[in-house]
Amino acid sequence: MKVTEKVWDALRRKEVPLTPEERVRQWFIGILNSSCGVPMHMMMSEVSMKCLSGKHQRADIVVYSRSGAAAMAVECKRPEVPLGQDVADQVLRYNNVLGVKYLAITNGVSTFAFERVGEGYVPMESLPSWEDMA
Repeated sequence: MKVTEKVWDALRRKEVPLTPEERVRQWFIGILNSSCGVPMHMMMSEVSMKCLSGKHQRADIVVYSRSGAAAMAVECKRPEVPLGQDVADQVLRYNNVLGVKYLAITNGVSTFAFERVGEGYVPMESLPSWEDMA
């Protein structure tokens, strides 16, 4: 019997298998909390939604503002997965449902953040603080 290493996900309040993607997700939750000042209770992981295509998908992390509105959607990938247009398109599909101001993609090696400006998104030099999101 194979024993799977597990990690405590404070957002889901349960132990989950420590896959390479989960390792990146947990690392980024820590970055959002410690570097961006996002309170743990203002984030959710594995947020299920029905996209416009009719498919059910899950955003890896959603950050909420003080008002409780979704403010940022994050897509996490394993470290060996390149962060190309296909990953950006994936997080944009989540935004079609969530309507967030900020998007981020990360593989634990590289991280890119985007801010909605008008009808599109522009790259940011750094992650926004939770104060900016709220």
